[in-house]
Amino acid sequence: MLLYMGSVSFDVVSLKNAVVVVSKRSPPGSLYRSPQVFQKLWPYMQAESNHTHNFLMTVWNSKVHQVWKPCITKDTPKEGNIGTALPKSNGLFIIEANGGLNQQRLSICDAVAVAGLLNATLLIPIFHLNSVWRDSSHFGNIFDEDFFIHALRNHVNVVRELPDDVLERFDNNISNIVNLRVKGWSSPAYYLQKVLPKLEKMGAVRIAPFSNRLAHAVPSNVQRLRCLANFEALRFSNSIRILADKMVDRMIKSSSHSGGKYVSVHLRFEEDMVAFSCCEYDGGEEEKREMDIARERGWRGKFRRRGRVIRPGANRVDGKCPLTPLEVGMMLRGMGFDNTTSVYIAAGKIYKAEKYMAPLKQMFPRLEMKDTLATAEELAPFQGHLSRLAALDYTVCLHSEVFVTTQGGNFPHFLMGHRRYLYGGHSKTINPDKRKLALLFDNPSIRWEDFKKQVQDMLRHSDQKGVELKKPSASLYTFPMPDCMFKEAEARNENSNTTNKTDFNT
Repeated sequence: MLLYMGSVSFDVVSLKNAVVVVSKRSPPGSLYRSPQVFQKLWPYMQAESNHTHNFLMTVWNSKVHQVWKPCITKDTPKEGNIGTALPKSNGLFIIEANGGLNQQRLSICDAVAVAGLLNATLLIPIFHLNSVWRDSSHFGNIFDEDFFIHALRNHVNVVRELPDDVLERFDNNISNIVNLRVKGWSSPAYYLQKVLPKLEKMGAVRIAPFSNRLAHAVPSNVQRLRCLANFEALRFSNSIRILADKMVDRMIKSSSHSGGKYVSVHLRFEEDMVAFSCCEYDGGEEEKREMDIARERGWRGKFRRRGRVIRPGANRVDGKCPLTPLEVGMMLRGMGFDNTTSVYIAAGKIYKAEKYMAPLKQMFPRLEMKDTLATAEELAPFQGHLSRLAALDYTVCLHSEVFVTTQGGNFPHFLMGHRRYLYGGHSKTINPDKRKLALLFDNPSIRWEDFKKQVQDMLRHSDQKGVELKKPSASLYTFPMPDCMFKEAEARNENSNTTNKTDFNT
């Protein structure tokens, strides 16, 4: 019995001179034909340029939403600890955060929650040099260490270095401290039953790596520590904040025609992302060769294993292909954003940028990226440090009126949660249905009015899903309500200005 998961091509049967001819027809949505669609729709986009109202001022139907406000503050004492110091620590808790910027962020916040649960002293998290990110930054290079320690002082004791007595006990070698193997998504009960006894016995324990090691569904007191760590205690280092604030100010000034409001897009069209997706675009044999080389360089042998079948068409139909800059631009123009809209692109090095970015710039001349918004001199200290560069992108996206996510991952998930925390519970995020987009972009005969209707329906759906409560299996970092926020009775004022920069420890 064969089990096939993905899209299926259809047989087309025809009679030719009494002979049955069977040919394969690609299923709808399986081909990259976006350039042909753009060629058909571009004249209609041009006709509407500069003739629409300022869409950014009314993009979110905010009058239907209620206001949520943060209920976690760094100055609130720990429960049962009002007016007194923290109880004596059960020992030192050491973790190693791996991955990129927001994977590290997840590990840090979960470590704070576990340290509070165990009544342990947390060592400032150690950053593992990731083979993909290749960033040698330490905690203090990315986050404000002093602020982090101070913000948590009423809840979790945090230290920068191992105390001398602990070092002596383990022969001045941190690797001599037992490294506990903890399963992913472990419950608080597991930590109390398995980790706490070892912590009390040895005075120090280590968990490395510490990624996704705490369950999503935990008691409210543990969730509150996650809220505190992520939304109040973690802010970027001074050097990152200074440049990021300048970049946000520049975006606001360049968007003065729209009240300082702009759109930010997390564009995942770097070479490694295109290669990993196993999708095909319009680069022919040269593209296939480059992608094979990139896959082998990044994931040696993974895509050549016996029995592994790559089906680019099935991936596209299933909505798994990264959107090209062209596709993002067509979607935004169809939604109602005209060519006067200021757009910020958060991305790494775009694959064949000269080719793929050109039509996006054609649709949105007011387009900015890190290297256009900041000078080469300003960016020089950050070059070679991908997490620090990602922090700049994160901040500019955080303060945009509209954020567009195109491929998933930790970056948009944390941003959506952070934006909900800042903007009254609404993520102000466009999260398009890529399965539907695949069908639209594979139809060169589509009418402009039909295209607009389809993508505007996606925008309305994103608006409706902007305020969403956390489900038991979901992440608090994406859905901070109701654990980190409470709901006010009155409705939000329609079209309230929330783009203005606010210092919420970013």
